Amino acid sequence: MRGTSAEARLRVPVGDDSHRWVTRAACRRVLFVVHNVTSATRLLDVLPLFRDDLRVQLLVTCTGSSPFLAGVPELLASVGLPVLPWEQAKETPVDLAVSASYGGELELIRGDLAVLSHGVGYNKRLATPDAGRRTPDAGRRTPDAGRRTPDAPAPVFGLSPDWLLHDGRPLAAATVLSHPEQLDRLRAACPEAAGTAVLAGDPCYDRLLAALPHRDRFRRALGVSPGQRLVVVNSTWSPGSLFGDDDSEGDLLPSLLPRLAAELPADEYRTAAVLHPNIWHGHGPGQIRAWLDRARRAGLALVDPLEDWRQALIAADCVIGDHGSVTYYAAAIGRPVLLGAFPGGALDPDSPVAALGRTAPRLRPYDGLRAQVDHAVDRHDPGRFRAQAEHVSSAPGRSAALLRRAFYGLIGIPEPAGRPALLDPLRLPSYAPAERTAPVRVLSRLTDASGPPEIAVVRCTADDGAHHGPDGLPGSGDDIGWDAHTAVHEDTPDPGRLRVADVIVRYAAADDPRVGPPAAWTAEVLGRHPGCALAVYVTGPGRCTVRTRGGDLLRLAARPGADGRADLCDPAAHASALHAWLAGGKSVEEAVASGITVVTGRVRHGVDVERVR
Repeated sequence: MRGTSAEARLRVPVGDDSHRWVTRAACRRVLFVVHNVTSATRLLDVLPLFRDDLRVQLLVTCTGSSPFLAGVPELLASVGLPVLPWEQAKETPVDLAVSASYGGELELIRGDLAVLSHGVGYNKRLATPDAGRRTPDAGRRTPDAGRRTPDAPAPVFGLSPDWLLHDGRPLAAATVLSHPEQLDRLRAACPEAAGTAVLAGDPCYDRLLAALPHRDRFRRALGVSPGQRLVVVNSTWSPGSLFGDDDSEGDLLPSLLPRLAAELPADEYRTAAVLHPNIWHGHGPGQIRAWLDRARRAGLALVDPLEDWRQALIAADCVIGDHGSVTYYAAAIGRPVLLGAFPGGALDPDSPVAALGRTAPRLRPYDGLRAQVDHAVDRHDPGRFRAQAEHVSSAPGRSAALLRRAFYGLIGIPEPAGRPALLDPLRLPSYAPAERTAPVRVLSRLTDASGPPEIAVVRCTADDGAHHGPDGLPGSGDDIGWDAHTAVHEDTPDPGRLRVADVIVRYAAADDPRVGPPAAWTAEVLGRHPGCALAVYVTGPGRCTVRTRGGDLLRLAARPGADGRADLCDPAAHASALHAWLAGGKSVEEAVASGITVVTGRVRHGVDVERVR
């Protein structure tokens, strides 16, 4: 992405002869300066502030200075703005340049520069490795930056002269801060730049706050049903993060993810991972998916790090995180937080994130995970992180108005008349329920053999073949009165598991021509796998078609909730309950006559059973 002479220079809407080709020639120019995908996310937050203004031409460039350039070309293409090669961007006069990071030769931009934080304020200490480069992105240091003593702590990124000054003068015309505590630290660290400070709130936080009423929608998008708890595992980047392998913190991740799948019952918990874009694009999305393949097959949802991570935080019941901004945002909106890693030495001790590390409970890696998650949720005090919330922004809900005022003041034109400054609402993610292709160990028990069919079901993933069970529930040594069977997805990577499966599952539309219709697929599966007792074809939320070894073809349909919405419990759990009912010597006729009640944790699911003629 670094500009070179070989890169095609734009001729429209800027360039030496652009006046010959443009349609709107009198536009003011606003240049968004991207360093990597991480910083671009904050620029996308503020992009709508220029919407509907025919006086402004938006442009974008990439400095090419960040080590994390993967994903940037695709992101810039998706935004649809004219992309200037960096060499051309440095030569092009603009009325305003907006950056969400330091680095690159920002001092060469020909126009006023406004710099925003791309996280929750300024917290991390980052060393500058040599006199010609900033960290984490390339740029220039101030002349005295090299005189720091070897034992002195690294400067706080975004608040020290190393980042804020060039030739002793402020680099930016506007240093955007979200809270006065940042201004206090800025005045102490770099008084020369204090005059450029603009208190303008936090647009990312404001988008979170505005979307809080849609929590239930975001939960349903992830397939989280009423009574389920969503556990979000979050990690920033660096070896000291939760995803990292720094020996000083211990490499927790390899054991954490499979234990979450094994110890948290699948129908009572849902897990998702929010990983920093520098993890995704530093190691490669394909590598991340390969590293987390086992966890994904066990039901872990990988959340889009650009678009949907905020929705996942809002939907979460508990966040297992570290010293990154996302974990801090989770605490600020009132979510219970457990810290799986927290390298305090990487932070400014006076920063709010460091204070969170002194306040939030730590995950105990060798104790039962379910007990810790439940304790964090059940005993959570909504006011526990009130101080952290107050330090995110001194103007919650007002960042759009404050930022637009600052931006247009630098451009030198009035704000658009009669139109409020607005940020984009968070999008509603696509419906993405868990689809487990790892084998599932199912424990079941008929809870009232004398009445209508009622079956308790506990399902946990154990794809290593070991005897795992949910923490504190049957399967961890207390199996008395519970029966066990194995359910396996037809697409399991280990076909040998299909030979010993009691239940085989497939998820597809009823009219999918590749595998459907359900009657044909279920007959085919039972014919191919003589050890299988039940074939299950899941067609949608709350619905599946099953065929028994005795030849009965049945349709199971979960009754909607009191609000009329579909029951989002995995229909494979209903099928396992029916299998347990029949394996206990009960009849299909009883199930058809009254339906069955499936109990998962504290939730009872009414399921109608009908014969398919």
